[in-house]
Amino acid sequence: MPASFDDIEIGQVVTLGTTVVDERGLTAFIAAFQPGWDPSLGAPDAMVFAIWSRLDSEATADWPQTKRVGVDALRWLRNPPAGELLRGRMTVMGKDPVGEGKGIIIAQQDLLDEAGRLVFSCLTRSIFAR
Repeated sequence: MPASFDDIEIGQVVTLGTTVVDERGLTAFIAAFQPGWDPSLGAPDAMVFAIWSRLDSEATADWPQTKRVGVDALRWLRNPPAGELLRGRMTVMGKDPVGEGKGIIIAQQDLLDEAGRLVFSCLTRSIFAR
């Protein structure tokens, strides 16, 4: 993200990183959190959300001035199979100043597969101040 709230532009895209749906991780997740889920169906929705959460938290670790206010909408499109590469991105959809150099950022957060197809999408709000 830019150095200040005022430099953030609507339509700006930020990369959140990449990860692979690990087969051992998928098996462990199913055993711990979703017993009975058939791994041939791909990663369960909760695991897809956990993958996005991890990518988002790692990408924003360098932005200590931000705080997630909420996840306003979730959209699940499909369950990626083991071995599939996922990449995250955040697109700034809107911004609302709340003071000098700070405000609320509304963003769409997406996980895309190797072909660039949407796997998961959510709308978030974050406070950004510096």
